[in-house]
Amino acid sequence: MEEPRTLQQAIVYFSDPDRTFDFAVKLRWMNGKISCPRCGSDQYRYVRTRRIWFCKGCEKQFSVKVGTIFEDSPLGLDKWMMAFWMVVNCKNGVSSMEIHRALGITQKSAWFLLHRIREAMKNRTIFKLGGPDAGPVEVDETFIGGKPANMHKSRKVKLQQIRGQQRRGDVYLGKTAVQGILDRELRQRSPRDFAERDFETGSVPLQGLYQQRYLV
Repeated sequence: MEEPRTLQQAIVYFSDPDRTFDFAVKLRWMNGKISCPRCGSDQYRYVRTRRIWFCKGCEKQFSVKVGTIFEDSPLGLDKWMMAFWMVVNCKNGVSSMEIHRALGITQKSAWFLLHRIREAMKNRTIFKLGGPDAGPVEVDETFIGGKPANMHKSRKVKLQQIRGQQRRGDVYLGKTAVQGILDRELRQRSPRDFAERDFETGSVPLQGLYQQRYLV
């Protein structure tokens, strides 16, 4: 069956699990050569009943989702592919509520899908930052919030209650932690709250040692 060109064709095309899986494999390994995303070995054993591969190099299992934006998602590939189709082909954009109604998933899951798909479109790749074939990944963080000396008295009292009555405690309590991630070679950026979820296994993280600053 030919690849879909209309919405009706896409619904029929991605309704078949085997066809959807084959499409995802071609999207994941465009050169047609399957390799382990962890060690890069092309020696593997395919487990057809579970649709996974067993790498003979690192002796670990991997699926088509590993190392991509699909990783850590319990949603099936059919949902992902239809969400991709909706985002790419909707000229005026698509909301998480629309994906929620169209795919029959929760709005929270639809927001998760939409966020990752937009990141993939911005970076022009479905792969995570870093990895054996990419450059080092720089990670830095800061805490956003005002200085306690400049805060209103009611805000100071609330912070004192968080840190402990009449003691200094952790100066970063009550502030928002923000992390920035950058692939040196691909120049891909990703602001996040948990860095480990954003770059691939095998990356070389370089954490900055800059002095923390208060941003008002």
